[in-house]
Amino acid sequence: MTAGRTAEARADETARDRAQDIRKGRKYDQVLAGAQEVFMRDGFEGASVDDIAREAGVSKATLYSYFPDKRLLFLEVTSAQCCKQADEALLAIDMTHTPEHVLRQAGHRILTFILSDLGQQIFRICVAEADRFPELGRQFYQSGPMIAKRALSGYLDVARTRGEIVTDDVALASDQFAEMCKADLWPKAVFGLQTEFSQSERDRIVDGAVATFMARYGAK
Repeated sequence: MTAGRTAEARADETARDRAQDIRKGRKYDQVLAGAQEVFMRDGFEGASVDDIAREAGVSKATLYSYFPDKRLLFLEVTSAQCCKQADEALLAIDMTHTPEHVLRQAGHRILTFILSDLGQQIFRICVAEADRFPELGRQFYQSGPMIAKRALSGYLDVARTRGEIVTDDVALASDQFAEMCKADLWPKAVFGLQTEFSQSERDRIVDGAVATFMARYGAK
């Protein structure tokens, strides 16, 4: 078993354990929406259970009946948002299209999320809490990037069977493409150097990533 697969297996196990501790019911979505608002505004440390209950319009007893502790609630908020983005990415992939078309579409979706306020906030909170709650990072990876990676790898495997790309490691190829989509704009966003990005700036990064990927992996 490779190191990458081991990490994914650990992430799957963490998700299963978390699901066993969470009870879903009539006000589950209401609690989640209130928690997202408070976590994104105040961060994990600054968010209080009282504020979350107030924002969600439920009692603390109701909140605790769904989530025994704040850590589980935060994991569920980040998971829900990342899964939403990943599900949209899965639905957007058309296996019949050319690699250039699918990669360009995937690249723009990657950029849209990582440059969004929500994507930036989730990333910063996960990094800030990584030492105390290392499972936050694993959950973030499992609920978003890992799903997107599997979706893109699945497409690339199909494209390989059609003779459109050449690679012995579609997982590595998909990872490399995702990293290329972070060039220039992602560091500027992370370090607060720039907050708004034009369509031409986004096109430049994605088009460059697609061209570089196809130069390396495209069938000659």
